[in-house]
Amino acid sequence: MSKRTKVLATVMAAMTLTTAFMGCGSKGSDSSKGEKTLTVWSHLKTAEVNKLREKAEKWGEENNVKVTVQEDTAEMQDAITALQSSKGPDLYYGLANDNLGTYQKAGVLAEVKSGFINESDYTSKNVINAVTIDNKQYAVPIAQECLALFYNKDKVAEAPKTMEEAINIGKEKGFMFNASDFYITFGFVSANGGYVFKDNDGSLDTDDIGLANAGAIKGFETLKKFVDDKLIAADITDDIAKGNFTDGKTALYISGPWSVADCKAVNLGIAELPTIDGQPMKPFLGVQTAFVSAKSDQDKQDLAWDLLKYLNKEMPDDLLTEGNRLPVLKSAQESDVYKSNEYMKVFSKQAEIAIPMPNVREVQCMWTPAANNLKALLNGSQDAKTSAEKTVEQIKEGIKQQ
Repeated sequence: MSKRTKVLATVMAAMTLTTAFMGCGSKGSDSSKGEKTLTVWSHLKTAEVNKLREKAEKWGEENNVKVTVQEDTAEMQDAITALQSSKGPDLYYGLANDNLGTYQKAGVLAEVKSGFINESDYTSKNVINAVTIDNKQYAVPIAQECLALFYNKDKVAEAPKTMEEAINIGKEKGFMFNASDFYITFGFVSANGGYVFKDNDGSLDTDDIGLANAGAIKGFETLKKFVDDKLIAADITDDIAKGNFTDGKTALYISGPWSVADCKAVNLGIAELPTIDGQPMKPFLGVQTAFVSAKSDQDKQDLAWDLLKYLNKEMPDDLLTEGNRLPVLKSAQESDVYKSNEYMKVFSKQAEIAIPMPNVREVQCMWTPAANNLKALLNGSQDAKTSAEKTVEQIKEGIKQQ
């Protein structure tokens, strides 16, 4: 399961998409019969898209609107080409928040209607920050996800509260996770004050990168300890880590809600991440969002906002059961489906202190340098300080080239 989408669009991709969308009806016009139509795309899982289609078509029937829901299986970045050519959707449902900056720069996001988002309705301000760029809201949160500590109850009676305890348990009973994935490891960096871009009251300063400060370096050092203590191999992957956990070979594992179904193969417990030096780990918060196309005619935008309002009420249980996605609305946490899910309550608690993935375009320059330097750290070719400093240098270089 991908936790973030890198900018991969090329001229060839744009040409391919332009060809692919030739012949599609323009977003700015309906049929000659005057029928109201609305097009929705979604990058969620197929099972979620099926539920979305069911709900959207029901709304359409009740409101005399022909709604077409299409599963978007291409790279998320590619939808920009279709949107800019007026061949894309009127409503996009299911875009990871770290892509919003790229879409916003491309001019395809309609600013959220005034009053549409009521902050008090949401589980935390973090999910609102995830859709806010330069103090303006460009999308609506629809679901969230973050990491937690998985533990095998047959191997440990209760989850460790501190990383020191976790490592000691790991030495005896096993503790694995994908330490080369920066989405997974960011909590180690943030615990003692590391950050990606400085958050100045909701506005991210991309010139101020905190991935090589003292706290961040300390996080890198903690990660290296897992290799030095022979808890994980330098070439660890999530498949290996999860496989050892589900086979009952290890007691502890770090992952997100998407791994719950597989990990029920053992007597599964889930707890908040352990503290590091007394400080809580603050993992990335991933927020799935929905946006209305700025390229659609105003009447279609109005319909899209109405449909989205309806989906906000109708989809949370489906996103939880079909996609293992946490609700962002307090009202959705009152449903029987949510209340009966013991695991999701823990993830929701962890999400309260998680840090939203940066949503500015510059974040696309972070993932590859961070991953490459983590690998160099784990295999011993770089120390913690060098890995941290090179990560920052390479991010800055990538931003210059954008």
